Amino acid sequence: MFKNHLQVAFRNILKRKGYTIFNIVGLVIGIACCLLIFQYVAYEKSYDKFHKNVNDIVRLRLDLHDQGRLTMQSATVFAGVAPLLKKDLPEVENYCRLIDTRISWQGNEPVQNNVVFANEGKNIKALENKGYYADQGFLDMFSLTIIKGDKDALLNAPDRIILSETLANKYFGDDDAIGKQITVREGGNKYSYLITGVFKDYPTNSHLSFDYLVSYQTFVNMIKRLGAPEGLNPETTLGWYDYYVYLQLHAGTDQKKLDEDLVSFSDKYLNNDYMKAHNNREDLYSMALKDIHLNSHYNEEAGVNGDGKSVSFLFLVAFLIIIIAWINYTNLATARSLERAKEVGIRKVLGAVRKNLMLQFLTESFLLNFAAVIIAIILAFCFTPSFNHLIGSTSEKNFYLPLPYLIAFICLFLTGAFISGIYPAFVLSGFHPIAVLKGLFKNSNSGMFVRKGLIIGQFATSIILIAGTIIIYQQVNFMRNQKLGADINQTLILNGPSEKQDSIYTTSYQAFKNEILRISGIKNIAASSGVMGKEIYMTNGAFLVNSKDKNAVTVYTLYVDADFLSSYGMQFKAGRNFVSNDPGDKKTVVLSEEAVKLLGINDPTKAVNQIIYNYDDSLKVIGVVSNYHQLGLNKSMLPVIFVPRPEINNYYSIKFQTSDVRRVVASVEKIWNDYFPQNPFSYYFLDDSFNAQYKADGQFGKVFGLFSFLAIIIACFGLLSLSAYNVLQRTKEIGIRKVLGAPVSNIIYLLAKDFMLLVCVAFFIAVPITWFVMNNWLHDYAYRISISWWIFLIAGIIALMIALVTISFQSIKAAIANPVKSLRTE
Repeated sequence: MFKNHLQVAFRNILKRKGYTIFNIVGLVIGIACCLLIFQYVAYEKSYDKFHKNVNDIVRLRLDLHDQGRLTMQSATVFAGVAPLLKKDLPEVENYCRLIDTRISWQGNEPVQNNVVFANEGKNIKALENKGYYADQGFLDMFSLTIIKGDKDALLNAPDRIILSETLANKYFGDDDAIGKQITVREGGNKYSYLITGVFKDYPTNSHLSFDYLVSYQTFVNMIKRLGAPEGLNPETTLGWYDYYVYLQLHAGTDQKKLDEDLVSFSDKYLNNDYMKAHNNREDLYSMALKDIHLNSHYNEEAGVNGDGKSVSFLFLVAFLIIIIAWINYTNLATARSLERAKEVGIRKVLGAVRKNLMLQFLTESFLLNFAAVIIAIILAFCFTPSFNHLIGSTSEKNFYLPLPYLIAFICLFLTGAFISGIYPAFVLSGFHPIAVLKGLFKNSNSGMFVRKGLIIGQFATSIILIAGTIIIYQQVNFMRNQKLGADINQTLILNGPSEKQDSIYTTSYQAFKNEILRISGIKNIAASSGVMGKEIYMTNGAFLVNSKDKNAVTVYTLYVDADFLSSYGMQFKAGRNFVSNDPGDKKTVVLSEEAVKLLGINDPTKAVNQIIYNYDDSLKVIGVVSNYHQLGLNKSMLPVIFVPRPEINNYYSIKFQTSDVRRVVASVEKIWNDYFPQNPFSYYFLDDSFNAQYKADGQFGKVFGLFSFLAIIIACFGLLSLSAYNVLQRTKEIGIRKVLGAPVSNIIYLLAKDFMLLVCVAFFIAVPITWFVMNNWLHDYAYRISISWWIFLIAGIIALMIALVTISFQSIKAAIANPVKSLRTE
């Protein structure tokens, strides 16, 4: 029996090639899109799950409250809490701490410097900023594949380092790196580390990204040697929060219970009576390791994390597109009901029962779906690299679905294929043979209602996707085109030299600066501890000295030279800029408007000449600049204070005005190599770097737009099938109307108006859904657009025009047909 069903199914599929192609194309598009999105979602959700202890590891977060207001949430915390937590909380089994190798100590404060590696024997040197000082516990908690070296002795002593396989090959080639020394320059200091291990390159699907690890004791000894106070000892400090702290919990620990214990722990060790009296708090919270990539977007993140909301959006889109494809199949199948009615009648007269007929039609459905899924898998393999490039994913170059997602897709496919096939099978197998063979057959109104409902669903989804795409592009363009409060155009950024920030360097820098300014097309050069687009890591409490309560607020400190503010065209609201080589400006500061507001001063002019206490120093306010965006417009405005430091050398900002950029870069590099031969030349353009913050949003918009386009194509197939079905049912009516003198335009209007009504109904359904979903998406942006009514109007007009063009194909064909042919049987 099944063999017969299979033969008949093949015969019907091959007999109606146009119908088959329409069906398979719609299904292939839907299934291929679903597979590609499933792969992307699977990869995004796979972050950090390669660790054997992933379910038991959490990372701590620090929340700071000033006067009851949440002012900062940081992914880094105090290093000293780690041993205390293991001692106080029984659920903590192990811990490890990481701190960026760029962080060091100078004078009376932590600083961030570039790190340069060198194999002096082979004269190889390069900037290497992707590394951490790490506890030995990191190797116990995290799954790091050690290729060479004794795992128990890799990071258990000072001045030890382990390298990634790529980094070892870079500096030592085919030589064995184990036991060799590598030279490290940072902040004018020079160190030599013993290479104790080589590890396999760390997987890209991790929120951490590093090429090397240095023993934590190395950092402890370095900070002590450079003069940091005992209160900031990296082993015990509860006042310096630049450390990533991970806890390994005992299996089965309730994370909610841990967070409750962390509140009590914070009160015991972090929140003293003075802080409580001023309504200030420092609280610790935990986040599961597997949740960090998609849900953690705090200060001082180890890297750029993904967007869980965008991933969920795309996952939903995958379901919507494949559902649209199956709706399309259902409509195409039922549109053929008149064509296959006599076949069903004859089969029933010859003894076929409804069960057999349903099996026959379901067999055809599964054959078409199976053919479509095979083609879709082939296309998924072909388009995976292009799709990954479009969406900015670093996932597998070849198509790959993890087993759970593969099983989920198979279940979804079988369910969808069955449901999309069962309705046409049920309808077609229910025809009455006598009515059909006498030519009295006519489909029920309820059947037509279902098909129209499916078309409404398809176009409502399409309108949602169109409007969503417009809103995403609007938001991205809004962020790109807003005034930042600082001029970042035509700015060449150099990663500063790893030189000690002292008077010798200042003299050398001045000579370097003079040489740079002699290059034709160079307008200015300025030095700073940070630039726009880079997070400011230097945060601390500041307060007005003459205030009554002296309640400190959290501000962001940027060290600059006298040319920084003018180079970036920052506007002064009050006061003046720093003066170069003026000893009187040594104890001064310039505030941003946001910092002034946070300090409780309403008028910028009243801030001038005030004294603020900032990081163990009293500083006189000499100026206030307009607010500017240190980070993208998806982040809030920061309260920044600018502190003069002529010897600062983290970044050099070179402003140029010429179209011959290559010449400028080449000239700058030549001068750089003359003055800083021990430091590799490394540069980028500020506007490109700043706009890279919106790269993920732009890519999301492109993907959303692509799937909107594909969803509309599939929906058009369904609309085309339903219009063909409608024309087939009204063939004789059209013939009579033409014989009675109806013009072609009236016939087209008659056939199109019902479908235009369906699109209008879809529009009114889509508008509130789109507004709710996209308003929720925009909620996370500090600066966002308002969703205008015209966006929905454009989306509706686009859908209406596409529907009209689709319907017109069948309507015009029917309107110009010879009425004699349609009435011949009467």
